[in-house]
Amino acid sequence: MDNPLGTTTVTQVAIIVRDIEAKARAWAHLLGLPMPAVIVTDPVELAHTEYRGQPSPARAKLAFFQLGQVSLELIEPIGGPSTWQEHLDAHGESLHHIAFQIQGMRDKLAYLDANGIPLVQRGEYKGGRYAYADGTQVLGTVLELLEND
Repeated sequence: MDNPLGTTTVTQVAIIVRDIEAKARAWAHLLGLPMPAVIVTDPVELAHTEYRGQPSPARAKLAFFQLGQVSLELIEPIGGPSTWQEHLDAHGESLHHIAFQIQGMRDKLAYLDANGIPLVQRGEYKGGRYAYADGTQVLGTVLELLEND
């Protein structure tokens, strides 16, 4: 069977947190790894962030642990409405998404939407773009698609 996403390799697992510094320290201690840098996502003017079809000033603090093929991403929402803040408000600190590295974002999002997994948030980062599709009803979690240039 052809793979519509073009991959079956999970590249990232992400957890929404309230205090990224505290959670990053706890993960670093548990894993015996150095404390990762905490970065802040770009403002809407650079990221072109859209949440539920509307521009959003949503930003987040991010920290990454490289764990072989999968990175563990910690996300602390800051700024305006976002899938991150919505998740934190509804579920507290918990798993938010799993991510796949893909090519052909537009086609992949159309495929997901046709299968009951609609786009909820998208944006850009230096060198690429991301999109979150709400797969909670169909799959039990949000999917993130990452496409690098």
